[in-house]
Amino acid sequence: MTESRDQAQPEGDPRMRLLLSAPYSTIEILHPGAPPDLAELRDQAGQAWELAHGGVYARLVELLGVLVPALHRAAHAAPQEQRAEVFRLLAVTYQACSACLAKAGERDAAWVAADRAINAAERAEDPALMAAGQFRLVLVCMGTREFDQAEVVARLTADALRPLADSGDLAATSLWGALTLQRAVIAARRGDARAAFAHLDAARLAGEQVGPSRNDYNTEFGPANVILHQVAVAADLGDGPAALSAAASVDATALSPERRGRLLVDVARAHGLQRQVDAAVAALVEAEAITPEQVHRMPLVRRLVADLLSYQEESPAELRRLAEAVGAFSA
Repeated sequence: MTESRDQAQPEGDPRMRLLLSAPYSTIEILHPGAPPDLAELRDQAGQAWELAHGGVYARLVELLGVLVPALHRAAHAAPQEQRAEVFRLLAVTYQACSACLAKAGERDAAWVAADRAINAAERAEDPALMAAGQFRLVLVCMGTREFDQAEVVARLTADALRPLADSGDLAATSLWGALTLQRAVIAARRGDARAAFAHLDAARLAGEQVGPSRNDYNTEFGPANVILHQVAVAADLGDGPAALSAAASVDATALSPERRGRLLVDVARAHGLQRQVDAAVAALVEAEAITPEQVHRMPLVRRLVADLLSYQEESPAELRRLAEAVGAFSA
């Protein structure tokens, strides 16, 4: 008997769920320890996002297993004048947790991590960082196909940021643009092409303001990322040729491996829409070479590979290898 897609889906890393379940505050209140070195925590938080942008999730999980407890310890033990920075680091770190979990399809746990990121940013009294946590929450909602909720969170957060963006704050403009790109994807997945293209146009203008060299709040927002979302929107709307045309126009070399790998997944989706199995497989193999862990973990890839398997009676050997790697099986 052939396994179903749900049965074939590999389990998420249990260490991440344990990381979110541990009673850090209780432990630190009952058994207080010495405050960790803040400079080291700052470096580790930066490393966490380097690994997330690189799609190196196994090493990221190992680092988070050390960093999250240390940050909670610092939140209780650090001098008062350092608390705000500690909570900012905790917010950034929980955002990395959420991103890692969302990629693996661990939506419930990703939601918890995004919520904790928002709470930590609130403790730091940093509203823009709170908005960055809301951006992560939008991504989680989209992964669970809660499109109405994703749109409400994205719209309200973008509206709250708009005065800052209009004042010339480029970091706020990046966040506003990143949220607007997600609104474009949400509209496309609802089948509303007009709204999707309107959001893309608005984000494109913001991207021109921000320019190509920033990575505010780890969104990688800028002109190239706008085109990456144009590819995704076209694929979501079922327009393979438009997606491939947009993909051919983008120079993604300055973007992270995670973003470049995701672009190639969307290129593969576009070829799949046209039943171009060999081209779709080639794009997935290229994506796998850039970010193997991302490709192997993504439910979207698993579904795409299963669809490609169904298009031919005799599937190419490389497609069968991919199916084994990602846990996809024909019905």
